[in-house]
Amino acid sequence: MQQRLKNRLGILGWLGGGRYGMDRYAYALHRITGLGILAYFIMHIFVTGQRIGGVEKWDSTMALFGSPVFKVGEFLVVLAFAFHAVNGIRLIFVELGWWIGKPGVPSFPYSYSTLRHKPVFVVVMVIAAVLMIVGGVDFYFVMK
Repeated sequence: MQQRLKNRLGILGWLGGGRYGMDRYAYALHRITGLGILAYFIMHIFVTGQRIGGVEKWDSTMALFGSPVFKVGEFLVVLAFAFHAVNGIRLIFVELGWWIGKPGVPSFPYSYSTLRHKPVFVVVMVIAAVLMIVGGVDFYFVMK
């Protein structure tokens, strides 16, 4: 029978980068943004379902969600979606092995696959940042 080890790190073990560095933080942020997008999706279904209650119910619900607090929340959803989408595409390519390279003879100096991921990770984060900026400009200046 296998002995169960106690999780001494708790939530920090789930979020902490440890020896993995930025890939681990991107993984944790990917999970958090995924949960945030899921929460937004559930709330969106609930709000859209208020249309069944008639025009008065819909107008009162939309008045509640028109407050500045919810506008900031919607902007956070834009940020989460931009990061989650671009990082998800990066993860798909990594899982398919497109950026890992072919295995070679382990001779010094060693080549690690994480070293090959860093430039791609930086490019992906720049793309996500550009999408976040474009989304913010569109959200706050174009959509009035």
